[in-house]
Amino acid sequence: MPKFEKLPALLLKPVPLFLLRPIAQHITTKIGKKHPHLFARLGKHTSTRYLIKPTNIPLVALLIPNQQTPTMQIFKPSQTPAHDAVIEGKFLFLLSMLDGTSDGDALFFNRELTIGGDTEAVVCLRNALDDVEGSVAADIADVFGPAGRTILGFLRRKEAQ
Repeated sequence: MPKFEKLPALLLKPVPLFLLRPIAQHITTKIGKKHPHLFARLGKHTSTRYLIKPTNIPLVALLIPNQQTPTMQIFKPSQTPAHDAVIEGKFLFLLSMLDGTSDGDALFFNRELTIGGDTEAVVCLRNALDDVEGSVAADIADVFGPAGRTILGFLRRKEAQ
């Protein structure tokens, strides 16, 4: 594994979940307010429990994209919660899907991403992300101000290599 791929895990390992959880929820709330159509477009899948599993980070995220109160919870991989659908892959591939810079189908067929459970819900989420004007990843970075934008720029350059 190249050195960079280990960096996210090394940076996040010492951060306690009780600090990450409110940050993840804050980001999800902000995205829901900025892009209400994103979750609305999911239709019957707004109550689907999406498990997002970055394979090179020691955390998993559970997204419930309810239109009124979208939630994102963070867990240790050993405490994986009940879920309906799973999206799994390296952090940069997951980021590129949020950023709109990668073709989700190509990532899936190249086995860079794996999906499980309710595949219809995963396809619906991917299509909703594709329809967002701008970049959800940039919106997340904006929550953290100049530091977030700098980190996103760095990650985008790494992805392009």
